Amino acid sequence: MKNLNRRSFLGAAGSAAALFLAACGGGSSDSGATDAGTDAAAPAGKYLGVMLGTNVMSLDTDLATDGDSFEVIADCIDGLMQMDADGAAIPGLAESYDLSEDGCTYTFHLRDAQWTNGTPVTANDFVFAWRRICQNAGEYAYMMDEIGNIKGAAAIIAGEQSDTTTLAVNATDDKTLVVELEVPVSFFPSLMYFPTFYPINEEFYNSLEDGTYGTSPDTFLSCGAFQLEDYLPGTANLSVKKNEGYWDAARVQLPGISYQVVGSSDSALTAFKNGSLDVVMISGSQVKAAEDDAELSQNLKVTGAGYMWYLSFSQTEKNAQGGMLANQNLRLAISNSLDRESLVDNYVMDGSLATYTAVPPQFAASATTGEDFSNDQAKFADFIGYRPEEAQKYFEDAKKELGVDTFEFTIIYGNNEGDEVAKVAQAIKEQVEGNLAGVTLNLQGMTKAERLDKMQNDNYDVALTRWGPDYADPMTYLGMWITNNSNNYGFWSNAEYDQLIADCTTGAYINDYDARWAALYDAETLVMQEAVIAPLYTKANANLISAGAEGIEFHPVALNRVYKSATLA
Repeated sequence: MKNLNRRSFLGAAGSAAALFLAACGGGSSDSGATDAGTDAAAPAGKYLGVMLGTNVMSLDTDLATDGDSFEVIADCIDGLMQMDADGAAIPGLAESYDLSEDGCTYTFHLRDAQWTNGTPVTANDFVFAWRRICQNAGEYAYMMDEIGNIKGAAAIIAGEQSDTTTLAVNATDDKTLVVELEVPVSFFPSLMYFPTFYPINEEFYNSLEDGTYGTSPDTFLSCGAFQLEDYLPGTANLSVKKNEGYWDAARVQLPGISYQVVGSSDSALTAFKNGSLDVVMISGSQVKAAEDDAELSQNLKVTGAGYMWYLSFSQTEKNAQGGMLANQNLRLAISNSLDRESLVDNYVMDGSLATYTAVPPQFAASATTGEDFSNDQAKFADFIGYRPEEAQKYFEDAKKELGVDTFEFTIIYGNNEGDEVAKVAQAIKEQVEGNLAGVTLNLQGMTKAERLDKMQNDNYDVALTRWGPDYADPMTYLGMWITNNSNNYGFWSNAEYDQLIADCTTGAYINDYDARWAALYDAETLVMQEAVIAPLYTKANANLISAGAEGIEFHPVALNRVYKSATLA
C-alpha cells in the first residue's frame, strides 16, 4: 500500500519558538473545560473547550469553504484515508487500496464501519457524494477535476454533461470503490482525507427537506470519531460528542469537544485564564504577555496555521477606477512599497513569517530532494521586497502608461478574522500612501462572508485575503490563477501560465516529477513577475493549550487540527 507523506510544518518563529501548526478555531459549551494552566484531573465527561475563529455556516461538504467548518466535519466523518501524526495518508474508511500499473485506477477496499443511524458505510456513499459535488459545481468541485483528475468530472462540473453516472467512480459492491483518473496523480491518496471527498448516506440525504442537510444534529449523520450534538448554522457555540459506534472508538478518549467562536484576542486570553476554554489563539501584544508570564508561557505553543495572507487585485474594468489595477507596474509598485517584516513584527506578532513567494514556505517538499518548494524566500528579489525606490520607479511608469497621476482604491478585509487583520490593513494603507504619493487606499471592514461574496462576485478593488493549502503540493496555490478558475479572484489571464499548469496536471510533465517541479517554479515566476498577488505573510497561530490537554495533532495542510488521539487529563 502506498502512502503519500506530508512534510511537517517546522521553522523558526522568533522568540515564540519553533513553528508547530494549528487550525482556525474552537469553542465551548455548557459541558465546560479544564481549569487553564492546571494539572488537576478533569471531571468525568468533561469536554475539551476549543476556540473557533469564525462561525461555522455549513456542515455540508458541498457548501463548506473554511477551515473551521472542515475541522468540525472531519470530527464527525472519516474519509477513505486519514492523517497520521506526521500528516501521512493512512487507512481511514478504506482498509487498503490497490493501484493499477499505469497509476490511473485506484481500488479502495472499505472496512466495516457504520453511520450513527446504524446503517453501514458503503462504497455507494462515496459515489453519491462525489457525483453530487460535481453536479453542484461548488467552490471545491475543482478538487475533483483540476486536482484529482477524476475521469468524467470536468464535463459534469462545466455543465457539458448532465449524466452524473459518467463520473468514473463506481461501487462494484458495498465494500469496493473503483476510481479512474485521467492521468496519474501522485498525491491522490492524501486528497482522500480532505472533506470534499467524504461520503454521504444517500438514503438519509434524500429523506431530508431540500437545503436542510448538515444544518442540525437531526439532519447530519456521522461515521467518524465524534457525532454532532448541538449545532445551528452561524451560532457562536456548537458541540460534538464521542461516537461510540466509531470503527476506531478505542482510540478516542475525549468524551466530546465544546466549540466557541471568540472574536478577539483579549476575549480568548480571558476565556483561557478563567478555564472556560482549553485551546485558544492569541495575537499581538497578548503573545508577548504570555511569553513573559511564568505560568502562561508553559501553555504557549506557536504553530504554523498553514495559510498565507496576501493582497488580491481586481483587474477588471468593473473595479479599481475602470481596471487601473490591470496595470502590471501599478501592482508591482504597491507590492514593493510594503514592509512585510514590519507587518509581522509590529502588528501580527504571533510568529508569522514575512513571505515573498506565491507559494508559501514549509508545507510542500520535493519527493526527490526533500527541499521545501519555497525555502528560498529571496528567489524573486528582483520583483518583490520592501524597495521604496523601486516601487517609485514602477509607479512613475504606471502613471505614464495610464495617463493619470492619482489613484483611489478601497481595500476590503474581514473584521471577524482576528484582531490583527484590521491592524495589518491600516498598516498597509499607511505604507502604500507613505511610499506612493498620489495613491489613496480606503479601508472597508466587513465579515469574512461578506468579503468572500464581494470577491466571488468581482465587486472589489483590493482584498486582504488568505488561502490555506488543501493538499501538500504547490498546485494548491498555483492552480488558483488559471484563466477562469473559480478562485482566480483577480481575473488575471496568461496563456503561457495556463500551458505550464496544464503540462503539470495532464500534459508533458505528469510522469516526470522533477520536470514538473521545475515547471511549477516557472509558473510561480510568472505570478511574481506580474504581481498577480502581493504575498504578505505565512500565518502562525499562537496557541494557549491547557496543561491537561494532550495529543491534539496539528497539521499545515487540509485538516489543521485532529482530536482522535487527544486526551484531557
